[in-house]
Amino acid sequence: MTRLKRIHFRRIRGFHGAASNRPHDFTGGLSRREAGDFTTDRRVLLLVGMSIIVGTAGAFAAWCLVNLIALVTNIIWFGEIGIQPASLAAVPRSLWVVLVPPLGGLVIGLMARFGSEKIRGHGIPEAIEAILIGGSRSPKVAVLKPLSSAISIGTGGPFGAEGPIIMTGGAIGSLFAQFFHMSAAERKTLLVAGAAAGMTAIFGSPIAAVMLAVELLLFEWKPRSFIPFAVAACVSICWRPLLFGTGPLFPTHFQVALPWWGIFACAAMGIISGLQSGLLTTLLYRIEDLFEALPIHWMWWPALGGLVIGLGGLIEPRAMGVGYDVIDGLLNNRLLAPAVMSILLVKTIIWLFALSSGTSGGVLAPLLIFGGALGWLVGRSRLLGAARNGGDDGGNHARAADRNLLCDGDHR
Repeated sequence: MTRLKRIHFRRIRGFHGAASNRPHDFTGGLSRREAGDFTTDRRVLLLVGMSIIVGTAGAFAAWCLVNLIALVTNIIWFGEIGIQPASLAAVPRSLWVVLVPPLGGLVIGLMARFGSEKIRGHGIPEAIEAILIGGSRSPKVAVLKPLSSAISIGTGGPFGAEGPIIMTGGAIGSLFAQFFHMSAAERKTLLVAGAAAGMTAIFGSPIAAVMLAVELLLFEWKPRSFIPFAVAACVSICWRPLLFGTGPLFPTHFQVALPWWGIFACAAMGIISGLQSGLLTTLLYRIEDLFEALPIHWMWWPALGGLVIGLGGLIEPRAMGVGYDVIDGLLNNRLLAPAVMSILLVKTIIWLFALSSGTSGGVLAPLLIFGGALGWLVGRSRLLGAARNGGDDGGNHARAADRNLLCDGDHR
């Protein structure tokens, strides 16, 4: 989110809750009766039927995005045409590593300038903005957002596919609602249904997707809106074995045997993750301000961010791309400490510059890597040597840090 967009977003949130002067009011200014309105009518059944279609479309959109990222990655880095998942760890360090990300950023800048500026960013703030101020998503955004994200990530961008598929799924739900005579609240529900379905398909986590949609997108807990997008998430998870296969995205097994003080170590890990999130947020805003001070059009910013990605890729190729293999390595203890430290530092730097440049891509996977890498290092430190000898292998701290950083980063 650029500085102007941050200010605009805060004004929107302020307007959303301007009707109430009560401290700690989380109802957005609604009266007690409105905030506790849990009534439903027969329109909910109509929304449920529509959510089945939207959930199916969101799942297939996620499948298309994941395979499009793999296709671009294989063509650009390995000279092969295929949709099998590819890791950039095997990419040789060469001038090609420096040139590809800026070229990808240039393409995205041109798409945003002459296509739609809404493809800039990681998708979640844009989806929130669409819900808070109203309006519908255009077919252009539904096509250009996944395409630009595939180019960004496929050319080495240190992003995930989650944010783009949330925006794409939301655009699908919004476009579908435009074919019918519906209220603004019902269109918003279908938008959130598409977003929840897309995230469910990516991570295979319908409950987490529903909770994220409630907290970040819907801002309410009412049956007439909750039931339809929960159905969309259920439909998406039913399609997932056919599209992505069975099993979790990050299969792992933990053998946790902490001493009595282990719970306090986990609490300390939560504090460290919160400080890490605050530092990342501050640095991100500062670097965004630096980009805005440049005497060039924002169309060129993604290319400059891509140059930082390329230089970082020369140091640590595993810092580029989605990084699901890195998350798997952290959880299953397949990485060495120097490699984890290198990935954490390099990916943090290139992610900050790339996201600040306004390119396209998601932030959830990078946040999992940042929190997981820090938690892994803490779990492997000498301070936790006794816990490690008792059975902890660092992966448990990686998982705890993942949760803490993701929750704190979402709230920011």
